[in-house]
This record gives sequence, C-alpha cells and structure tokens, in this order.
Amino acid sequence: MFVNQQNLKTHHKPFKKQMDIGEIIHQKSFKSAHQKAVLNIMYTGGWLQLEQTQLLRFYEISAQQYNVLRILRGRTPAPATVAYIQERMLDRMSNASRLVDKLEVKELVTREPSKLDRRQTNIFITNKGLGMLQEMDVLIQGEETRFSHLTEDEAHQLSDLLDKLRG
Repeated sequence: MFVNQQNLKTHHKPFKKQMDIGEIIHQKSFKSAHQKAVLNIMYTGGWLQLEQTQLLRFYEISAQQYNVLRILRGRTPAPATVAYIQERMLDRMSNASRLVDKLEVKELVTREPSKLDRRQTNIFITNKGLGMLQEMDVLIQGEETRFSHLTEDEAHQLSDLLDKLRG
C-alpha cells in the first residue's frame, strides 16, 4: 500500500449546494453569456486541478507525473520514448524528460537504451508504478463521483461542447 488510507478520508469533501459562478466570484452580471462561460470554465478547471493535486499529494507525485505514469501504463508492455510521452501529455508545457527523471528516482519507471536506435531511450513503468496506479484508480474513480449529478447524456454533451470550444 502506497498511502495511509486514513489520511485520504480527510480529503473527501461532501458536495456543496450548486452555486452559480456569479455567486462564487461575487459578480452580479456579465458582459455576455460567452464571458460567463469563459470564467466558469477557468474557475472549474482550477477547482478540478486543485482537487486532483490534493489527492495526488498523498502519493507524493504531481499531476504531470501521474499523467506520465498513465501514458506508460497504456503503452505496457511496449516501451515509450520521451517524445512519445511529450506528444500525449495533457499539459504540453511539461518537461517530460525531467518528469521521467523524477519518476525514475522514485522507482516508478525505468530506462534502458533502445536496441534499434542508440539515440533513443526506452522508458517502462515498473511493477511498483503499476501497483501505485492500481491503488490510485479506486480513489480517482471516487473523485469522478463529483460528476454523478450529471446524467450520462449530459456528460457526453459537456465533453462534446468542450471539444467544440477547442475547435
């Protein structure tokens, strides 16, 4: 077990009553519905990021390191290169090489020279890394209950609208 389960119980917070973004940021009116939507997306993105950061701190990894581990698990048993990881990062500004260095120190990933291309290094997730992700999956799934007040159709609609926004 990677984390004290008792400490995690203090992380979970009960749902608060639904509040309009105007109430939360103490703004009575907006220039347009688009401005309100932009502010709501920014606020909600920050809120989700904070929730994830608070959960990941129990494992002493960052959201970016968690992302690298998930990418590597999806590639298992095949190796990945730093370039492969970088292309799939949620935060494109992350330094994948530095993140892999930190995960290697924690023994969550290993590196070995590529047999096909000596200029490349193959990166693998370790059994320790897989075990930690497996433990975290249960907790992350619990965090996803924050979306349980959305129907399946509403969740799809939200995802589609976000995709549309990015054009």
